[in-house]
Amino acid sequence: MEFVPAASLDEALSQKLHVPDAEFLAGGTDLMVDVNLAHHRPTTVIGLRRVAELRSLDETRIGAGVTWATLERSPHRALAQIARTIGSPQIRAAGTIGGNIGTASPAGDGLPWLAALDAGIEVASAGRGVRLVPWDQFFVGVKATSLAPDELITAVVLPGEVAAVQEFAKVGVRTAMVISVVSCVVVRHSDGFRIALGSVAPTPMRARRAEEMLNGQERVTDSVLGELERIVAAEVRPITDHRSTEAYRRHAAGVLVRRLVERCLPGPRRPEAA
Repeated sequence: MEFVPAASLDEALSQKLHVPDAEFLAGGTDLMVDVNLAHHRPTTVIGLRRVAELRSLDETRIGAGVTWATLERSPHRALAQIARTIGSPQIRAAGTIGGNIGTASPAGDGLPWLAALDAGIEVASAGRGVRLVPWDQFFVGVKATSLAPDELITAVVLPGEVAAVQEFAKVGVRTAMVISVVSCVVVRHSDGFRIALGSVAPTPMRARRAEEMLNGQERVTDSVLGELERIVAAEVRPITDHRSTEAYRRHAAGVLVRRLVERCLPGPRRPEAA
């Protein structure tokens, strides 16, 4: 396996153009696991650690090479909450948001946040330049994306107005260093709530029927929250696997959404009685 470090984005993309089967490596927290377990052995790896363009960070653009350790201090509340639950301190110091996106695991904790904020995924190639892909067109299946073979994820691009009220929670056997059984992000905009979930469908998903019901209410009462919980449990598309059952994931999804909506309510946390 040949390791080729890149000093700039242009250099990384040029190397990929000349060695099409080369793979990009930033934190390596996914790729190197497969290599160490002999599940995968790339012939050439292009190192991205020195590419400064991928580490750029502001309130509406997050470079793909920004680590989870850095994002623990993000001004975006839910993203900081997510970052603090990912892996160990060593993993957070190496792992990047771009790697989380590129792996496209249904259980990727960062992905529901992208869905809740309607983020775009910026990608680039030497031959075709830069394009911005909406999150729901980027994730196309279990660990599958619309990324072309010669493209590199370069950044997360947020909409101009980012909701200040946002909350994240997940269910697992522990609160951190664990793959989520269910994860959820709820944000409250001036025009209503957005609800996104992970580990309950082949890709991160928005609970749009639940959003429509919730945003159509004049008041958020206990009965509204009960109906919200029911709709979410019906709307998700989970499976049974070695971590959980379909039935439990449905139940947990509804409970998480209800709790996070309550946290996002203005004023007292408890809703009014019906």
